[in-house]
Order: sequence, then C-alpha cells, then structure tokens
Amino acid sequence: MDEKWFKERTFHHRDYRNIAGLVELKREQNLTISLGFPTLNVEDTLYNILLVAKEELVERFPLLDQIAIIDGHSTDETVNIARELEIEAYFDDEILPSMGSLSGKGEALWKSLDVLHGDIIAWVDSDIENFHPRFVYGLVGPLLTHKEIGYIKGFYQRPLKTKRAIREAGGGRVTELVARPILNLFYPNLAGFIQPLSGEYAGRREILESVPFYTGYAVETALLVEIQRKYGLESMAQVDLERRMHRNQPTKALGRMSFAILQAVFQLLKEDGKIDLSSMPNKVFHMVGFKDGEYAFRERRIEVVKRPPMNTVPDYLEHRRKLKNECL
Repeated sequence: MDEKWFKERTFHHRDYRNIAGLVELKREQNLTISLGFPTLNVEDTLYNILLVAKEELVERFPLLDQIAIIDGHSTDETVNIARELEIEAYFDDEILPSMGSLSGKGEALWKSLDVLHGDIIAWVDSDIENFHPRFVYGLVGPLLTHKEIGYIKGFYQRPLKTKRAIREAGGGRVTELVARPILNLFYPNLAGFIQPLSGEYAGRREILESVPFYTGYAVETALLVEIQRKYGLESMAQVDLERRMHRNQPTKALGRMSFAILQAVFQLLKEDGKIDLSSMPNKVFHMVGFKDGEYAFRERRIEVVKRPPMNTVPDYLEHRRKLKNECL
C-alpha cells in the first residue's frame, strides 16, 4: 500500500459541506453533474433518498443537473416513486438495445453512462436507510477541488443489523473476507481503499467511458483495477462518508457475490500475467441448503461478462454527438 497516497488521497465529507461553494466551483469549471441510482425493489428506502437529493441538491443548492434511476424491472413501487417525484426513470434493458441485455448491477451502471449526461457522474446505492446529502457532496467535492482526481470511492462505518440489535461493527463481510485480502495479495497498491466494494463512487465521464465494466457484483473491484491500470493510483481517491445503514444480505447471498468477484479477479490476473490458468474458472455456483431436516443441492450459473469501454460503442458515440449538437 502507498502510505503517501493514503494520506494525500483520503478525504472527509465535512470538508465539502459548503454546498454553495461547490456549486460555484462547478459553474467556474463549466461542469455538469449527474447522479444515478441502480434500483431493484427498493420502495422502502427510495422515496426518502430521492426526496432529499432533489430538495437539497437540486432545488436548494443546484449542485446536481440530473438525477435518474436505472431500474432492473422492479415488481414493487420503485419506478412509480421515481415518477411521482419527477425523477428520470430508465429500465436497464431498454438502454442501448443494440448491445443486448445482461443482468446485474454492473450492467445497469455501464448502461447508465448512455442516459446520465453529466461531465461528472456519481452513483449511490438505493437501499441506504440513513441517506444524507453528504453521500453526494462528499463524492463530488474532491473532484471539484482537485482537478487531478478522476475517480473517487466512498467509505464508512457499516453496522450489522440482526433481529435483536444493531452492532456498530461487522458489516462489509465480503469486503473484509474476500475483496481486501485478494487486493492485498495481488494488487497491494489498491489495498488502501477502505471500502473497495462500496456502492458510492463518482468519476469524470472521460475516465468512466474509457474503461471496461464487469457485470454483476464484480463491477466495483474491477473498476478499481481497470482505472488504476489506465490512469494510475494518483488519479484515484476516497472519502469518509461516516456511517451507512442498509439492509444486510444473508450469508448465502454473500457467497454468490463473492463468487462473482473472484471470477472477475481471476480474469484480471490472467490479463495482467500474474497467474497462468490452464482452464477458465467454473461459472456454476453449487449451493447446499438445509430445510425441514434435509439437505438440498442446487446449482446457479453466475457468469461475469466484461463489457467494453463505452467510448467504443457506436450507438453511444452517436448519442453523445447528437447531445453535443443540441447543446450548441
């Protein structure tokens, strides 16, 4: 780990709470900012998140030029909530149809580059129970005040909720048991990222559109590696967003998430010449469950796909050209 980088590239959200000052910096630099939320059945949390973001970061302080959800065809009221609040809503499989449709968070984020028009793009998870404007201004603040920074990750304390209590530590199990150990093993210069799997991050469009995105839950880890490869660690930073409450997933779901992350990492390691695989990793996840006194065996195919840099996609480039002409 680069301790100099850790000291110089670790920020705190409170240093950017002067939102009016950030708005002025945005105007001086002639930049626009888009905020995207990947969504799937998040009716319990989405209304408050969108309301706070709209009232505080669009109406009170015009920091954001666009807010949108990118939905995976929710079966609850998620999309209706966005529309009620006059927030843009897109279905991920209807964006860039010429590129086909895959599933998962990484696909939604990759596709969202076509509908989020800002020079700076921020993504925030939509299941946050204690959403506060700091989850946004904490991310974009360092990008507005440090022109050499192109990509920033949020980190925070992650309490673990159980049926009986809230433990102030213990969240981020995949982070501590999978992501951070494997980064320490093979990409130690990225080990300074406290929450490599956090769903809160932002970047400059020219960087985000120039790197591949991996589908599913592999997207966060792979973005760190891909951006570091192309732009160097000095272009990356992290910011303390303090505390994040959300719905903790069951252990079996975390196993599937870990499987996807490891699949992507093995592919990255092979590309970097750090390992030599005689065969590609298995893409079928075998699960054993216990119910009604019996064990049951199930299989689930979890295939991570590497989507190309968006600036190589013809339809995307055409959409960007048309948008630029409309703004002239």
